[in-house]
Amino acid sequence: MNQRADLDTLGTPSPVHPTAPGQDAQAEARRVAQGQRVGVSRAHESAHLHVAGEATYTDDIPELAGTLYAALGLSREPHARITTLQLEAVRAQPGVVAVYTAADIPGVNDVGPIVKGDDPILADGVVHYVGQPVFLVIARSVEAARRAAALARQPEVVAYEPLPPLLTAMAAHAAGRYVIPPLHLKRESAPGALPRALARAPHRLQGRFEVGGQEQFYLEGQIAYARPLEDRGVLVQCSTQHPTEMQHAVAHALGLHAHHVRVECRRMGGGFGGKESQSALFACLAAMAAVKLGRAVKLRVDRDDDFLITGRRHGFHYEYDVAHDDEGRVLAAEVTMVSNAGFSADLSGPVMTRALCHFDNAYWLHEVAVHGYAARTNTQSNTAFRGFGGPQGAIAIEQILDSIARRLGRDPLDVRRLNFYAPEGQTTPYGQRVDDNLLHDLVARLEQRSEYRARREAVAAFNARNPVLKKGLALTPVKFGISFNVPHLNQAGALVHVYNDGSILVNHGGTEMGQGLNTKVAQVVAHELGVHFERVRCSATDTDKVANTSATAASTGSDLNGKAAQDAARQIRERLAAFAARRFEVDVGAVRFANDEVQIGSTTLPFAELVAAAYVARVQLWSDGFYATPKIHWDPKTLTGHPFYYFAYGAAVAEVVVDTLTGEARTLRADVLYDAGRSLNPAVDIGQVEGAFIQGMGWLTMEELWWHPTSGRLMTHAPSTYKIPTANDVPPVFNVQLFDADNREDSIHRSKAVGEPPLLLPFSVFFAIRDAISAVGHHRVDPPLRAPATAEAILTAIEAVRGAA
Repeated sequence: MNQRADLDTLGTPSPVHPTAPGQDAQAEARRVAQGQRVGVSRAHESAHLHVAGEATYTDDIPELAGTLYAALGLSREPHARITTLQLEAVRAQPGVVAVYTAADIPGVNDVGPIVKGDDPILADGVVHYVGQPVFLVIARSVEAARRAAALARQPEVVAYEPLPPLLTAMAAHAAGRYVIPPLHLKRESAPGALPRALARAPHRLQGRFEVGGQEQFYLEGQIAYARPLEDRGVLVQCSTQHPTEMQHAVAHALGLHAHHVRVECRRMGGGFGGKESQSALFACLAAMAAVKLGRAVKLRVDRDDDFLITGRRHGFHYEYDVAHDDEGRVLAAEVTMVSNAGFSADLSGPVMTRALCHFDNAYWLHEVAVHGYAARTNTQSNTAFRGFGGPQGAIAIEQILDSIARRLGRDPLDVRRLNFYAPEGQTTPYGQRVDDNLLHDLVARLEQRSEYRARREAVAAFNARNPVLKKGLALTPVKFGISFNVPHLNQAGALVHVYNDGSILVNHGGTEMGQGLNTKVAQVVAHELGVHFERVRCSATDTDKVANTSATAASTGSDLNGKAAQDAARQIRERLAAFAARRFEVDVGAVRFANDEVQIGSTTLPFAELVAAAYVARVQLWSDGFYATPKIHWDPKTLTGHPFYYFAYGAAVAEVVVDTLTGEARTLRADVLYDAGRSLNPAVDIGQVEGAFIQGMGWLTMEELWWHPTSGRLMTHAPSTYKIPTANDVPPVFNVQLFDADNREDSIHRSKAVGEPPLLLPFSVFFAIRDAISAVGHHRVDPPLRAPATAEAILTAIEAVRGAA
């Protein structure tokens, strides 16, 4: 039992030896001296406000006198017809001002972002899951509103006639209940080639696998603060990744035009996709109450209600049939994916589409068919989550290759590498050519830096002498497409104002949720105008300023909004250059902006001085900018096209130790190499990679969702019952580096997205755990491990391996 005590203090291999200290800092210092404001590490623009507690989130906005507070009465049945809705007792509660139901919504009772009519704001006649909002309470205090809303649990207030619920994706799949029609992506070299390849292959692998969902668990919960404006107008300040969609949803719910509704978001305390579409319900209800009562109304749900009302990452179930040769090369693959969509469509269609398009991950698949079913269940409607189906799609092929390697007795890295897309380019199952593949070089570099081969031998030696503790090691790659699934969403606008004192204000359509978007956009503008970063300030995202924006999602925030802001700043710079050239009678090519100065031939002026002179000369000092991503197109009927502007790549090595007596697992070390292109801000990007790795590790190892099998109630609805990673779960050796290479496409300063792709890197942790479990059976049995790999799941897999060995 001494081995068990050693789990916390178990020695780990030496860390890799990165670039000599100081070299990166020296290179950045040279770039700054040369006038560059991008490609350098800067602190987050609001970091000083965050640490001082002065950053204003929606709940921190000073409240108007007479502000009222809202709370929601929630369903206690998973599927039922409402037979009684007697709200007199609710209205009679102390402090209650008003109570509203679906009948009180003046416009459309729906917030479905794609499929219209299937996602009611308030339940109307039928409830579809435990936690669905049935009525809205408005009161003079938060406590009074919540006490009154809690009466929804009383049968004399709300009574139901139960209807048969479907509580699991596979039950809904068996019943043929889906939120969208099934999706099928197929590529064959000739008609019938796929079944022939499966039938004639030297080896055939069939199996099942499942991964659970994941709660976004943003630090700031869902919140909206609405106040009426003149002439039927309303201002909604809310925590949302998509102000324009909130504007449209509120307008439709209130029967207004978009110009009546203004939505503003200065910053969010995290989003991760949970505030892309599902903030709409809260925005609509706060706005409706504010307009009806002529008073400001705040709706902030507590953490338990947030869990019970909103959806999360889709859990997936897989069934696969794969042909491979003696070396492990995949010859054909047919996979069925069934996701738990929840009760409504929400974004389940695009999520499944991305899952199908990311099944290939880093690998060229000759004959392939992938079938996607978004099952309609009587649970919360699942929605966007960092990766947006990409992680669920890619993990399936990684599971398959890991099993092939174990079956053949080969190192999984060798089997993975054998199946990589060729460096010279090959075509994906959906028809896009992969001609920028960096993985061969990137993986080789990580393999060498992480000492993968030597550590593989060390792990084997450790396992041979330790009967209780078992180590595992895995290296997994990532290829992730960057752009929205829907082409028209790949556009952005921005405004840049240069004031006559030389200070600069930027407004763009992206939202800041802690990821550093405003920092990067400010860097882009500062670089374009040749000024110090401190001259530039980004204001709150506001539908009054930039219209028709896309969600800050799909890892496109910097790509889209950075390009739009660059376009606006460049127009101003060109106007200033033309003015300076005329004033000093030089060629416009002799005007250069850098280091907060403007060199005009042999004359040098401070930037602010040139701006002041240009203002007096009536030169326009503000501009709008616009950007639309080129090259992308998509046929949603055939699931073919060029949906991604480029691919981001990466790889990670993880080493774990598993206690075979308790099922406890620890990640001892992780080595990550990520392709951020020519990074706009290396410090911010490395932070994003680190955070994504830990978040993805949580999804795959500990964040378990559980619904009661008969009541349909989500039982893991609070921090006390839902476990997310903490500082103690961070690997004690955690090496994260960026792979330095320009993006081949003309992205903003040749950078690459860093929001979602790194979440796939901790696949390495899951498969390292699988490797450790496999060691129990001397790698002769494929462990039936499900995700998340909780202690219970690990013990179940260990027992199965022992039973089959």
